[in-house]
Amino acid sequence: MDTLSYRTASAKKEEVERKWYVVDAEGETVGRLCTKIASVLRGKHKTSYTPHIDCGDHVIVINADKVRFTGSKWDQKEYITFSGYPGGQKRILAGKLLDKKPYAIVENAVRGMLPKTKLGRAMFRKLHVYAGSEHPHEAQKPEPFNF
Repeated sequence: MDTLSYRTASAKKEEVERKWYVVDAEGETVGRLCTKIASVLRGKHKTSYTPHIDCGDHVIVINADKVRFTGSKWDQKEYITFSGYPGGQKRILAGKLLDKKPYAIVENAVRGMLPKTKLGRAMFRKLHVYAGSEHPHEAQKPEPFNF
C-alpha cells in the first residue's frame, strides 16, 4: 500500500493562495467581529489550514469608527500601554481611543487573538483597517466576506 495515500496534506508556504476580503464593521460588536477576522488571518476558514504555516488571507476592515461595544464599555474599558520606563504606563478609555485612533480598537482586539510569535506578527501584517468607507486596495479586487 502507498504510504502517502492516507496522509493529511500539509500546506507549504510557496503553494498558499491568498485572497483579499473586505469587511464592513459598521454596527458590528468588536469582539464578535474580531474573532472572525482573526480566524481568516490565520487561515482557519480553509480546508488546507496548517498551524505552523501562514496560510491566511488579507482582510480589509472599513468603517472601523462605527464599531460598537455592549454595555458601558465605552466609558469603562481601558487600553493600557507601557513604554518600559518608570512612570511609562499610559491608560486611555475606549471612547477617547475611538476619537484619537478609530482603527486602533479593531487592531488591538485582533492582535490579541493571534499567536504571540513571528508567525502571529506575519499574520497581523495582512490586516488593513480604515476608519472611513474608502480604502486604497481596489487593485487587489477584494471580495466581501460573509460571516
